[in-house]
Amino acid sequence: MASFLRYHTAVTAILSLMMVMVEADFQASAWSPAFATFYGDSSGVSDDMGGACGYTNMYGIGFGAKTAALSTPLFNNGLGCGGCFEIRCYNSQYCIPGAPSVVVTGTNLCPPNWGEDSNNGGWCNPPRVHFDMAMPAWLTFGRYEGGIVPVMYRRVPCQRSGGVKFMFSGNTYWLLVTLLNVAGPGDVSAVSVKGDCTDWIPMSQNWGIMWQAFSNLGGQGLSFQIRASSSADTIICNNVADAYWGLGMTYQAQNNFNSLPVGNNDGGY
Repeated sequence: MASFLRYHTAVTAILSLMMVMVEADFQASAWSPAFATFYGDSSGVSDDMGGACGYTNMYGIGFGAKTAALSTPLFNNGLGCGGCFEIRCYNSQYCIPGAPSVVVTGTNLCPPNWGEDSNNGGWCNPPRVHFDMAMPAWLTFGRYEGGIVPVMYRRVPCQRSGGVKFMFSGNTYWLLVTLLNVAGPGDVSAVSVKGDCTDWIPMSQNWGIMWQAFSNLGGQGLSFQIRASSSADTIICNNVADAYWGLGMTYQAQNNFNSLPVGNNDGGY
């Protein structure tokens, strides 16, 4: 019996370690056609401080002005939030010759405008694939007077520094967590939380990249399990916050999803 318990304990420890590493390097997708417009001003600050994904202070969280609002197919009910897209201006007189591609993070929804034709003002009407980019990002490859340009885009790994960040809000019985600094896929489809005294508790999506648990987790150290939206990758972030965690605080894990750098000339279309 004792030997069985030792075996069971060892197997459990190995499986737990394996669960932390259930991930592969997120790969860039094939190139696909879309269109892109811009919004805001040349600073990228005044009109890019939040939106349907739940992000705030784009510069403070490291996105800067390299962001875009996504049309409905890309937004995917908030599951596309945090994904990274490489975009190139393509086959337009308003493309800047020789301009490099730009990588942006999806941080908002570009809503439909059913009062306008999809090809004349209703640029984000489904099923169109469209990026409404912060002006500084768009101007890296397009001329201002163009307004809208055809582009080629692909999903690419998000390059982030350090571990996943968890911003806590809510209260002792309602933990609301905003996920930041997610590398690799960048997007999230499922989150679970585990306290020192609980099993894994599935969290529900509040909106965008904000996930919630209706449980009494006060006074317990917290770990999190995250599953990506655009891949099957899953990571476990152990011991993210100790038992003295507080609301309004941001905690950083020791790990993150894998991500391989992608060169501008990697692949073609």
